Amino acid sequence: MHPTIDRQVTSLGQLTGAALRARYAEVFGEAARTSNKVWLIKRIAWRLQALAEGDLPERARLRAAQLAKDADLRLSPPKHSKTHASEDIPAARPGNLADERLPPPGTLLTRLYKGQTLQVRILLHGFEFGGVVYPSLSAVAKAITGSHCNGYLFFRLSKQGDTP
Repeated sequence: MHPTIDRQVTSLGQLTGAALRARYAEVFGEAARTSNKVWLIKRIAWRLQALAEGDLPERARLRAAQLAKDADLRLSPPKHSKTHASEDIPAARPGNLADERLPPPGTLLTRLYKGQTLQVRILLHGFEFGGVVYPSLSAVAKAITGSHCNGYLFFRLSKQGDTP
């Protein structure tokens, strides 16, 4: 890093919140929407370096935009236990524990999501997706999307007579 830029970045830690916001407006040409000092320091330091040493080439920016558009963004890893599915598929639905919206165990649920055909096998005690057994359809949907959503709605299952 250039010595002048290094000194400027080092001095950012000594500035007050108001001074950091003013410096942010100076280097970005717009007001900061936050007062978080750590975030402001990181962003200003990045911008100073980019201005001094050059930013990403346009080709890299376009590729990053393409990847971001197609990416299934996940901010945190799934919080499920990874037990592998058994080969045995029970033939009967459990008594009063099964939801009426579910077909019998052994059935494959198919869903098109982001251009991929996903298949989930209903087990007697859980749901298999990608070789992993999940305790609920919502857990499967969360593993797929990266965010919590209702599994019955995600797989378009509804009670008889309801419209999906």
